[in-house]
Amino acid sequence: MMRKGETTSLERELKKRNEELEEELKRSKEREDQVRSQLHAALDRLSVAEDAEERLCAQLGDLEAEALLQARDYHARIVSLVDQLSQAHSLLNTTFPLRSPS
Repeated sequence: MMRKGETTSLERELKKRNEELEEELKRSKEREDQVRSQLHAALDRLSVAEDAEERLCAQLGDLEAEALLQARDYHARIVSLVDQLSQAHSLLNTTFPLRSPS
């Protein structure tokens, strides 16, 4: 059977251990809150990055479409110029035929 002094000492030890555990729990909850806050911040940054990626993809698609239209316009202009050059060359040959040296 425990004596009063032993009981008081045991109670003090248990109380001290309980206080230590409560402090550890408090620190653990603070760390959890900090990690949760960091996670929310990371999720917010991820959302911003995803939105930016979507905008960039849309802009890239627009630029690709514009580049394709310009390439088609340039190609049509080149074909037209080649045709004009060919017609001018034919007109020159008809108007001023080259004589072969005989």
